[in-house]
Amino acid sequence: MGWEDKWRPPSGGAGGQRPPINIPEIKFPTLPPLNKGSIIIGLLALLLVWAATGFYKVELNERGVVLLFGKFVKIANPGLNWFLPSPIGTVVKVRTEEIKRVEIGFRSTGRKGRFSNPNAYREESLMLTKSVNIIDIDMVVQYQVTDPVKYLFNVADIRRSLGDRGLEVTVRQTAESALREVVGRTEIDLLLTTQKSKAQEEIRVLMQQILDKYDTGITVGLVQFQDVHPPQEVRDAFKDVNNAEEDKNRLIREAEGYLNSVIPVTRGKVARIIKEAEAYREQKISRAEGDASRFLQKLTQYRKAKDVTRTRLYFERMESVLSQSRIMIMNKDTAAKLMPLMQLGEGVPLPGKAGATAVGGAK
Repeated sequence: MGWEDKWRPPSGGAGGQRPPINIPEIKFPTLPPLNKGSIIIGLLALLLVWAATGFYKVELNERGVVLLFGKFVKIANPGLNWFLPSPIGTVVKVRTEEIKRVEIGFRSTGRKGRFSNPNAYREESLMLTKSVNIIDIDMVVQYQVTDPVKYLFNVADIRRSLGDRGLEVTVRQTAESALREVVGRTEIDLLLTTQKSKAQEEIRVLMQQILDKYDTGITVGLVQFQDVHPPQEVRDAFKDVNNAEEDKNRLIREAEGYLNSVIPVTRGKVARIIKEAEAYREQKISRAEGDASRFLQKLTQYRKAKDVTRTRLYFERMESVLSQSRIMIMNKDTAAKLMPLMQLGEGVPLPGKAGATAVGGAK
């Protein structure tokens, strides 16, 4: 029996006739005929849904870079904005207010006060100073993206190859390069003592110059040394040098403080002595001028009446002299008797007193 006989339906009935086969009729649903208005409404609905996807929100610490077919159009400020949706338009959000940081010579583990093994990053921290001495420096750099357009377009290759770490790697390499250049032209003693702040500022300025040269849109806000020390083998000796330098600076500050306290006192004494001398000079000048004026007045009166003035001056002088002596007034006979005993010499005749003599003796 061939395959045709195998699949032939069995015969039945008289005369070998096959029974008829009833195949049910399948009815497919019919769609209503589409008209032009329905098509337009559907297209408008799809267009509205597509346009609604163009709304986007920019946070306060972000800026939105709006691109049209991949070309920069504008920067969107924080808030709710709208632009043509994808694939025509694209909005890339960049955090411009976030302060980022990179670490040179060490890595923090995220826990407060915990750091990873510092020996794992010694190739970053060990470097040569101007005097060809080795120094170990750990440094922190804080930065932020201030120009999102330059950041997106000028650091594109790095971002494509390294992803989100591209910006961090760029800043770390720039910081390490600037650090080695500044340390290479500075003495080790200055880095350990008085020139830390100056070196930090020089590194920041040099980093900013390099980043601006490549238009990265990054601003360096702070460069700070976390630890500056010589290699372990000579660390104790350098500590002694550092302590001696600090003692020297302390003594200098104390001497300057003493100088600043003594000079004002001395200046005050000098000013007081000068004022006293000037007052004494003015006093003497005024007294001399007064004496000269009085003498000239007496001279004028003397020239007008010489006898009267001479007598008045005589009385004034005698008054001043006799006021300091004991005066005895006696007649001429008594004076003659007492003169040999008192040995006072001749008496002085009193004007206007006939026969009266004044004998004076010291008190």
